[in-house]
Amino acid sequence: MGMPMELQTVIVTKGKERRVQGNLFVLEKEGYRLYPLDVPLEVRRTVQSEASGAAVVRKLEWEDNRTTVTYELVSLYSTN
Repeated sequence: MGMPMELQTVIVTKGKERRVQGNLFVLEKEGYRLYPLDVPLEVRRTVQSEASGAAVVRKLEWEDNRTTVTYELVSLYSTN
């Protein structure tokens, strides 16, 4: 039996991100998801919304069918 995993190229927060310090955020997602590390990715509130900025994934953790993404916001497109 294989392990279900999704490859993500956009960070979709749904408003569940948590600021750790400065421009560093942590986001927990259900299931196993793989994000590219050390390259800028769009950050969106929802899949259909416009990008609100760009972030670089600094750390990715998988545990108990959950993915924890630590990312650094490198560019903010809008304050709204």
